[in-house]
Amino acid sequence: MLRRLYDIILESLRGEERDYTAMGIRRAIVLLSIPMILEMGMEALFALVDTFFVSKLGTVATATITLTETWMVPVYSIAWGLGMGITAVVARRTGEKDKNAGRIAAGQSLMIAVITGVMLAVPAVIAAPWLLQVMGAEPAVLVSAVPYARLMFASNLIVTLLFAMNAVFRGAGNANIALRTLVIANLINCVLDPLFIFGIGPFPAMGVQGAAVATTIGRSIGVLFLLWNLFRADGLLAVRLSDLRPIGSVVQNIVKVSMGGIGQFLIASLSWVFLVRVVAEFGTDAVGGYGVAVRIIIVALLPAWGMANAAATLVGQNLGAEQPGRAQSSVWLCGHYNMFFMVLITLFFWLAAPWVVSFFSQGAEADAYSISALRVISLGYFFYGYGMVLAQALNGAGDSLTPTWLNVICFWLIEIPLAWALAKPLGMGPVGVFTSVAISESILAVLCAIIFQRGKWKTVKV
Repeated sequence: MLRRLYDIILESLRGEERDYTAMGIRRAIVLLSIPMILEMGMEALFALVDTFFVSKLGTVATATITLTETWMVPVYSIAWGLGMGITAVVARRTGEKDKNAGRIAAGQSLMIAVITGVMLAVPAVIAAPWLLQVMGAEPAVLVSAVPYARLMFASNLIVTLLFAMNAVFRGAGNANIALRTLVIANLINCVLDPLFIFGIGPFPAMGVQGAAVATTIGRSIGVLFLLWNLFRADGLLAVRLSDLRPIGSVVQNIVKVSMGGIGQFLIASLSWVFLVRVVAEFGTDAVGGYGVAVRIIIVALLPAWGMANAAATLVGQNLGAEQPGRAQSSVWLCGHYNMFFMVLITLFFWLAAPWVVSFFSQGAEADAYSISALRVISLGYFFYGYGMVLAQALNGAGDSLTPTWLNVICFWLIEIPLAWALAKPLGMGPVGVFTSVAISESILAVLCAIIFQRGKWKTVKV
């Protein structure tokens, strides 16, 4: 049994070209999911490592990261949404066995990512002080937050390229390249973080800004690795410079599918911005504690997103191969696996939250907020394990508009008003905010299940 599991893991990590529309569904899920889960875990590691080292500098430093990340979340949302559209289009072309169209889609995706990244970076760098003040940053936090935020905002181009190119390889069925990219980037970040933050050896002690420098260097090298694989003549896609010349119909198709995904994540991220603003009313300890909890939660959620991404790829490729029944079976099976994993995470948070939080050395009051957030938010994971898979499946089919409207209902019409009401008028404080997250995400999962079962996504053209 262990030997077979070991062999499957090795097979999934080899990065070989496979036809996921022809092999057994369970085998396809396992081979796709393992590198995608590890990839998402690597993405989570960036924030967790930064927070671990920066927390040694005190609550002000932790709050600096939290407030800056609040404005980075919309950037991640746009990059994620763009990546969802890219994955759907590339996966559909891959399922159709049209390598030329897949290569062109990859080239157009790179061109779109560069333009998007520049548009996200320049205005944010200029407006950094104002953006932090809007979030309620105290004067002591602003001193360190502005330089840190400007460097992180300048890296928006790198973030967009990283997410978009990883999405290309996921859609093509080779998540192994995306995984290798993030392993390289994370190793560099892990080494450079303490060197730049604390000034070890010949390196200058840059404090919290050192975390931004280390992360940006790591991600930049990761992007270079992706571009090398994208343009390799003997690679999976073998993109040429001529493929970057705009092709109106292809660009329009990618943008059209991506807009729903971008809308989904922007709706969710703007909800997150509001939640942090409510928590900020209860002081810097509350913000720092909530920020640490969110980074720990990401470690659990991003691997689960790996399973959801596998479902999206399988839906796109199977619809391209004209096998809608197989696509539906793949999604429900991914949902079952994901739910089981998320329930285990819930149990772990309730039993081990104090131990996990203790690694971040924030202080007793901030730690208490972190522990509370982990336990309360995780109560919604049973439903959310299914919800994230079903939503990504709809996106993988090209029906990104439906999850967008569901996000509007659950995050803006339910989560935001509920968070404010529970935290302020009903006097629950930050716990009210945490409760609203668990409730809204559970409702979202139920609505996704109802709509997915209706099956209209099977007829969407991409």
